[in-house]
Amino acid sequence: MPQFWDDAEQAKKIIDATNALRTVVDAFDQHMRQAEDLQTMLELMEEENAQETLFEQWSDEVAQLVASYAAYALSFMLNGPYDKHHAIVELHPGAGGTESQDWCAMLYRMYTRWAEQQGYAVDVLHYLPGDEAGIKSVTMLVKGHNAYGYLQAEKGVHRLVRCSPFDASNRRHTSFASCDVVPDIPEGPSDIVIRAEDLKVDTYRSSGAGGQHINKTDSAVRLTHVPSGIIVACQSERSQIANRDMAMRMLRAKLLDRQMEEQQKQLQAIRGEHMDNAWGSQIRSYVFHPYTLVKDHRTQVETGNGNAVMDGDITPFIHAYLRMK
Repeated sequence: MPQFWDDAEQAKKIIDATNALRTVVDAFDQHMRQAEDLQTMLELMEEENAQETLFEQWSDEVAQLVASYAAYALSFMLNGPYDKHHAIVELHPGAGGTESQDWCAMLYRMYTRWAEQQGYAVDVLHYLPGDEAGIKSVTMLVKGHNAYGYLQAEKGVHRLVRCSPFDASNRRHTSFASCDVVPDIPEGPSDIVIRAEDLKVDTYRSSGAGGQHINKTDSAVRLTHVPSGIIVACQSERSQIANRDMAMRMLRAKLLDRQMEEQQKQLQAIRGEHMDNAWGSQIRSYVFHPYTLVKDHRTQVETGNGNAVMDGDITPFIHAYLRMK
């Protein structure tokens, strides 16, 4: 219909929703085709008395299909009001200087690798490099269907144990870094009100590589929400206006997240339950010395393949957490 494109923003929302639904349907169709192909293959092998090795290969393919379909079915558990949104991920090193900053950079690489494997896009909104190595802080927007639904499982403190590459004596060090995840909400819920008088706005020059405007104009924006003390910053866009708009989206998301946490605390008080605060608890340990083990302390899922985890293979941890919830 001709009037569909009159409102470009609304048209984009409809197209994005349609594409998300198409992805779900296409994935289902693909699983069904694979199941039919395996059924046909089994019938042919039985008719021709195929070798045992072929049946073993067939069994392996069936196991892969079952695991893939289980992950697909799990996505339907992401039915929260913001699970289908993009995710804003913030990483901050704990105490420990260069050690923790390097650990923060390792987590940043881990999450970007995971996002690439899921077919998600990653936009770096704010990046502050470490003094010697690593990252002092980084904020990234992970864009994709159910990005927040999955990445909410990563919110908390991550602990690393290794022999330090920055220690001449090669001693074992323990480092911490925190991961915060909030949904990206472009327009924001109506009950999240941000008054202009509650904001402190600072502008500064962006850091890092970029186009002709980067490092030459005060395009980066830092917003401080005085009543809550929440601080957000964005430097990824070329203009100050665009960075301010993105920073406002980040601020709305953080205020919403705080509101949801308060509601959850009230429910827990009513139920008489006690749960550790995500920011104050260690959710996962990554041990690389004297042995290799990555263990999630909430679900008890663990693996000895630490290199694979650092290359982005964190889906088993995420799925286990969602099933636990």
